[in-house]
Amino acid sequence: MSEDLFDGTPASSGDYDSSSIEVLEGLEPVRRRPGMYIGGTDDRALHHLAAEVLDNAMDEAVAGHASRIEVKLEEGNRLSIADNGRGIPVDEHPKFPGKSTLEVILSTLHSGGKFSGKAYATSGGLHGVGVSVVNALSEHTRVEVARDRQLYAQEFSKGQTLGPIEELGPTPNRRGTTVTFTPDTEIFSDRQFKPARLFKLARSKAYLFAGVEIRWKCAPSLASEDVPEEATFKFPGGLADHLAEQIGERECVTSQPFTGTQEFPDEQGRVEWAVAWPLYSDGSTSWYCNTVPTPDGGTHEQGLRAALTKGLRAFGELTQTKKAKDITADDVMTGGEVMLSVFIRDPQFQSQTKDRLTSPEAARLVENAIRDHFDHFLTGNMERGKALLGQVMERMDERLRRKQEREIKRKTATNAKKLRLPGKLTDCSGDGEGETELFIVEGDSAGGSAKQARNRKTQAILPIRGKILNVASATADKIRANAEIADLTLAMGCGTRKDCDPENLRYDRIIIMTDADVDGAHIATLLMTFFFQEMPEVVRKGHLFLAQPPLYRLTAGKESRYARDDAHRAELEETVFKGKKVDVARFKGLGEMNPAQLRETTMNPETRSLIRITLPQEFEDRAGVARLVDELMGRNPEHRFNFIQNHASDVDRDLIDA
Repeated sequence: MSEDLFDGTPASSGDYDSSSIEVLEGLEPVRRRPGMYIGGTDDRALHHLAAEVLDNAMDEAVAGHASRIEVKLEEGNRLSIADNGRGIPVDEHPKFPGKSTLEVILSTLHSGGKFSGKAYATSGGLHGVGVSVVNALSEHTRVEVARDRQLYAQEFSKGQTLGPIEELGPTPNRRGTTVTFTPDTEIFSDRQFKPARLFKLARSKAYLFAGVEIRWKCAPSLASEDVPEEATFKFPGGLADHLAEQIGERECVTSQPFTGTQEFPDEQGRVEWAVAWPLYSDGSTSWYCNTVPTPDGGTHEQGLRAALTKGLRAFGELTQTKKAKDITADDVMTGGEVMLSVFIRDPQFQSQTKDRLTSPEAARLVENAIRDHFDHFLTGNMERGKALLGQVMERMDERLRRKQEREIKRKTATNAKKLRLPGKLTDCSGDGEGETELFIVEGDSAGGSAKQARNRKTQAILPIRGKILNVASATADKIRANAEIADLTLAMGCGTRKDCDPENLRYDRIIIMTDADVDGAHIATLLMTFFFQEMPEVVRKGHLFLAQPPLYRLTAGKESRYARDDAHRAELEETVFKGKKVDVARFKGLGEMNPAQLRETTMNPETRSLIRITLPQEFEDRAGVARLVDELMGRNPEHRFNFIQNHASDVDRDLIDA
């Protein structure tokens, strides 16, 4: 040992001795560090508890022992999940004398029937911590087991057993396990289960295994327009049914989606997929392993991407399309509605929350399962194959064009003829006074629809991805390094802050166009914050506007009208459609509107409405603007509260027909 570790002075052990070492027993580690087991204590973690219990019921169904699952949400944040499977064993566990197997499973980490593979060939649970974690983080848990025509029950609180297992008597017509629990407010504060989220979870599980029926119930006070009191889900078509519902009436590149199932011998696994390519709207991806959602994808995703990419390249070679060799997985996947579900033995996940599958064999399994089917899908109908190849190659050409633009050396400001512009900006050709507009659009897909809906001479499109940086709470270095902010600044051409000159603004109107929902409003707020702080003169000169996309389409017979919000909808129903049966369709976002609808409602100057963004008189000077931005979007929430209190009666919107 090195001498220089000592200075000759005896070290004092202070208060650090054997009594300082804690040994956490039972489920206490879960209560001390819930983030290690469910990723935190936020809304997502709360709903993870529901998923853990539902996954256990689904494992019984996938193993062939249960055909029905019931999910019931009651008042008081109480959730009950029941299956008609085999029921958790209730006899005494051989390694824990005096304890039932049920008690061991509920109160001991790393206990369960999924380690050996004898009870379950494939399962979502792996480590034996799921239901015990739910028990540890619940104020009250009650488990009922109907097994061998007898009913048993045991209760727990915060991971502690409240009493021995009880035998409640014969139950000849019931079997399976029912877990009822109430999350602990000490852990989750006042967070409540969201009925819509649980309803969606139950429905998605039914899609993932065609042989199961899932029944939904919730208290009348928790029901809503989107969440009924009772519903039954059973989908014989599995993911194909799910995709059909997701696509709805949207037009796709191919009239027939690419769907299928492949079983592998010797219990290697099973792969099910459903893929479509919508024309005018955003797509989405859904990845599952053993019915467990894996939102971050993983190796099964890699297998699908490889199969589709190699398949289209091969089809391009077959049709003598030489450029097809440059197709990438992103070209194929972007904008697609993609659903993939795999069932494999002993899956490996990145963490206990199972967000990402890491099993290496899953990539090979999925690619082998899908590749031949995709080849037949393309060559079985050559026109269909060519249509998809053409669409993917358009995306490839756009990607290569952007790459080339990025690689082209931008001319310095001394040569204005070669103006530097962001690659994803689709510029307009017109330069007439008072006519040019830039639409800042939420999402690449909505941007695609906007490009088709625009007037090419006067309207430019700049898509942005998601919520941009809140410049009010960011450092100058962070603002300069942000790609979305850089694109916005570049597109405006007028400089920022003290260098901002509206005379150099490249467009007469800057129009923020986001979805007509809460997320869209948040994105619009962040964009307005950017202009208020970085380009206040642009706002002061009246160049900034908010688009007003509709939230609803109301149809009665051949007559259709669009409503901006619930109040506008009620007004139209009372005035235009009074006494008529009205069909109401709700737009989930700009991406759901086809170009004709987007043009008619939001982009055509003859039929649209815009909101002009202005500055209150008291914030006219630069210091006033800085104060306004800090009050509304800065780090101190008290400033926002005071501003709302002082200005609630001053709300005014300058609506113009522009």
